[in-house]
Amino acid sequence: MRETIARIRKFRDDRDWKQFHNPKDLAVSISIEAAELLELFQWKSAEESARFAADNRERVSEEIADVAIYLVELADITGIDLAKAIEAKLEKNARKYPVDKSRGKSTKYTDL
Repeated sequence: MRETIARIRKFRDDRDWKQFHNPKDLAVSISIEAAELLELFQWKSAEESARFAADNRERVSEEIADVAIYLVELADITGIDLAKAIEAKLEKNARKYPVDKSRGKSTKYTDL
C-alpha cells in the first residue's frame, strides 16, 4: 500500500494538484466517481449487472480505481491508516452483526 500511496502522491504533486485536494473536495470527488460507477449499472437487474461487469471489466475497473484513488488520498491527507480503519470497522461490524443473528439477512443491526 505504501508504494501505491507514493505513486498517488507523485501523480498529484507532479501536476501541482495538492492545492485542490482538501478533505471536502476529495470526499466530493469520491461521491462523483462512485456515481459514475453506479451509472454503469443503472436500470440493470442483478443478473444483467453481473453480465455487464464481466463483459466490461476494464471500464468497471477504471471507475473502481477512480473511487479508490481518491479514497486512499483522503485517508493519506487526514492521517488515517486505511488498513487499520478497515480492520477496526470490520471488528465493529462483527459485533453489530453477529453471525447467528444476521446470516442470510439484509436486516439493519438495529432490527436484528
